[in-house]
Amino acid sequence: MINRPRQQLYDFWRDFRNLPRFMENVNSVDLLDDVRSSWSVAGPAGAEIELVSEITEDRPGEYIAWRSTEDSDIDHQGWIEFRDNAFGRGTEVRVLISYDPPAGAVGKLVAKVMQREPRVQARRELRRFKQLMETGEISTSKAPDAAPRADRHF
Repeated sequence: MINRPRQQLYDFWRDFRNLPRFMENVNSVDLLDDVRSSWSVAGPAGAEIELVSEITEDRPGEYIAWRSTEDSDIDHQGWIEFRDNAFGRGTEVRVLISYDPPAGAVGKLVAKVMQREPRVQARRELRRFKQLMETGEISTSKAPDAAPRADRHF
């Protein structure tokens, strides 16, 4: 559950250029037209994967479904659904993302080891989406860069 109005969440997600802000492996998304977008995604072992995605169903404020086109390095598809919470507070968000990683079964094993398996990744990205939408930022366990030290003269 995300404590934001359904339409606000839908609008943010529907502009796919926002997705790299909380999807760790998405480097960039460029809109090609109203239904197609080009994605650059970090793959296993430092590979860069190019995807062209097209929207197959779009119900404003409620649901977006997509799939890869022939121009993609991998086959993928998915959907996201936004529903008002039954208790009248916030929005329930469900997402399904599936893909056939490069290198077939070996690619799936590498993806799992690197925690890029679709289920694990989708849960992680939904948590990051929730943080971003509710607080405007994503918490991280990374230590900030240390402040530069002044030169010492003895």
